[in-house]
Amino acid sequence: MAKLRSRYVCSECGGISPKWLGQCPACHAWNTLVEGVEPDRAPARNRYAALAPTQDVQMLGEVAAEELDRMSTGVDEFDRALGGGLVEGSVVLIGGDPGIGKSTLLLQSLAHLSASHDVLYVSGEESAAQVALRARRLGLEVARLPLLAEISLERICASIEARRPAVVVVDSIQTLYSEQLQSAPGSVAQVRECAAQLTRLSKQTGVSVVMIGHVTKEGTLAGPRVLEHMVDTVLYFEGDTHSSFRLVRAFKNRFGAVNELGVFAMTDRGLRGVSNPSALFLSQHAQEVPGACVLVTQEGSRPLLVEVQALVDTAHVPNPRRLSVGLEQNRLAMLLAVLHRHAGVALYDHDVFINAVGGVRIGEPAADLAVLLAIVSSLKSRPLPRGLAVFGEVGLAGEIRPAPRGQERLREAGKLGFSKLLIPRANAPKRPVEGVETVALDRVDQAIEAAWG
Repeated sequence: MAKLRSRYVCSECGGISPKWLGQCPACHAWNTLVEGVEPDRAPARNRYAALAPTQDVQMLGEVAAEELDRMSTGVDEFDRALGGGLVEGSVVLIGGDPGIGKSTLLLQSLAHLSASHDVLYVSGEESAAQVALRARRLGLEVARLPLLAEISLERICASIEARRPAVVVVDSIQTLYSEQLQSAPGSVAQVRECAAQLTRLSKQTGVSVVMIGHVTKEGTLAGPRVLEHMVDTVLYFEGDTHSSFRLVRAFKNRFGAVNELGVFAMTDRGLRGVSNPSALFLSQHAQEVPGACVLVTQEGSRPLLVEVQALVDTAHVPNPRRLSVGLEQNRLAMLLAVLHRHAGVALYDHDVFINAVGGVRIGEPAADLAVLLAIVSSLKSRPLPRGLAVFGEVGLAGEIRPAPRGQERLREAGKLGFSKLLIPRANAPKRPVEGVETVALDRVDQAIEAAWG
């Protein structure tokens, strides 16, 4: 018997090294090389031989650009995150914390699709009895839903080729293993190889594959980074597992817009889409309170109203604390410096805490103006007027820069009853919005004066 040789694979980029090194020679990440067994090379050549037939070189202008047919999953918010539904032959990777609802959402979707399409649910983490128990608890009609409890990649691929279903759900990719490799399931080599084989099979047969991926303690998908490059769509579950609300955000989508957001509520009957998510992110105060400012943000193609809260308190330690939940903490430090330099508001001896209500994560810079006004409101103990909403990016020179899709933000704020908006001058509407007073701003100090003017 030939002696097995070890190799070391980077968990970040998938690079291979014949010996252990502290730093990956490919991506230069530290302490990411994991030992594995080098696979047999002869079966590898056979494994990659049966690919889709090659085509002759053709002019791009002669290729017919056809609209993609989409399959509705039966969950409107899930369809929104996917860009309108599942595309034939697409590969979707969905990740999230344990127990946040990944398997529940996909089981609901397959139960709806099984009424009109041939589907297949591959369970590698739970037994068939456990999946059946969850389906009964959710009250799903699963009489026509095929289930395969298997972790062998070769057997799963054989079942897919024999049945040719429209949609396959793999729960999860970290549990599968290929007999061509000798490493354990969940290793970098196994995850990369199983994902690559399923992706090739999807492109050859036109089967839509949805894979569930584990996440690390940092919240990123476990396994090599190349896993996210293989697939067509990457979705992440967000939100606190102790809360009843869940957010599904698209970080990559070759068939739709990126940063689309689906909002769900977890009930005893599974995940239900929320038609008016702005109501979740606005706190219901009996009266005006200092330190709260309503932001009109844009998530993909959907405008949302989110309440940004700030708490400014006297620091009792030499180094004041700056804590931000739901917004970028480094940007908070920059905004405090702008507030001091261009508005004369000094906070060097105060603790500053920022929170976005509802557990939503806001990544766009248009939240800058809302953060600054919430901080000033808490510092002065003066609440902002009821019915006021804002948006706008703040530059280092103290200027207020425009935000994209300003007209859609204005219409959404007016729809929810907000009567006054502080906006960048470049976003001022050419025609007045019915029921909404807009105040165009150029500088940070103007915004503070207009908020309480």
